[in-house]
Amino acid sequence: MKVLSIQSAVAYGHVGNSAAVFPLQRIGVEVIPVYTVNFSNHTGYGAWRGPLIAPADVADVITGVEERGVFPQVDVVLSGYQGGVGIGDVVVDAVRRVKAANPSALYACDPVMGNAKSGCFVAPEIPDLLRDRVVPAADIITPNQFELGYLTGTEPTTLDSTLASVDAAREMGPSTVLVTSVEQPDREEGTIEMLAVDDAGAWIVKTPMLPFKANGSGDVTAALFTAHYRATGEAQVALERTASSVFDLIEATYRSGERELRIVESQEFYANPRLQFTAERVR
Repeated sequence: MKVLSIQSAVAYGHVGNSAAVFPLQRIGVEVIPVYTVNFSNHTGYGAWRGPLIAPADVADVITGVEERGVFPQVDVVLSGYQGGVGIGDVVVDAVRRVKAANPSALYACDPVMGNAKSGCFVAPEIPDLLRDRVVPAADIITPNQFELGYLTGTEPTTLDSTLASVDAAREMGPSTVLVTSVEQPDREEGTIEMLAVDDAGAWIVKTPMLPFKANGSGDVTAALFTAHYRATGEAQVALERTASSVFDLIEATYRSGERELRIVESQEFYANPRLQFTAERVR
């Protein structure tokens, strides 16, 4: 499998491509990383150095890859945080060109906008860009529950309302939706869920919720789910493998006392997931 991953990069720590690339490689995926920023560290520290990469330069790198004759071999285009409208245009154009070269290729979009606790933290034009131009071009999207509501103009809370919001998102274009960080009001205390929906049905998986914010965990989740789904075509299998790997990664990070994800130390959790969580069919 080859994945063209158009995302941010940091020198220190693990977000964007700096979180997604190694776990994908560890499960046997060839990754072609294209950077949209090249920062010293993620912006959660409040201070960072390094450049935003101009959309024209990002497009130039993608064109160079295309000129090597690689696009017919690309199975997946993956994108995450989009810093501006220009990058969104570059991503959508890259998807169009990859699919022209390989009609079976998938586009997986992680529509990063924010979360329930901090609200929307991207530039004001990004939600409209994602809703109107990027998400409709995607085959797979991986929003959290907050982002799902923002995209669809709904308020997903219960399982039924979250499924209804997913249906609204699927009507926008994507056939497969992974909802991360599902927090039902009547859920068991100390738990959190993920929900995967495609044409074959809907599945939910419950894991313990650790008292720890791990920057980059969403990037790992989107990458692993997309790769497993592309490899198997089964949302339940992809969901169980991803939940297992990501929980063990976050737990290892929490136990380490470190702020940054223990991406390298947790590599066996990607290669050989324990499958300690079972996804329940809900539709």
